Amino acid sequence: MKCNVGGIDRIIRIAVGALLVGLAANGVIGWWGWLGFIPLATGLFRFCPAYPLLGINSCAISSGKDSCCK
Repeated sequence: MKCNVGGIDRIIRIAVGALLVGLAANGVIGWWGWLGFIPLATGLFRFCPAYPLLGINSCAISSGKDSCCK
């Protein structure tokens, strides 16, 4: 898996995912809050399976190397 989620995209995914899971765990929102594990996992692993299908890559590429997978 080549990383395709970087920078701000990654921070937003982790924050939103953690917020949804936290709200679901406390019973504030319904079962759908557990879907927050999806953006949380894609942010932590820096890979979104939908991005290659859509031709998107939010990783910054500098000097010919993929800089987000360090």
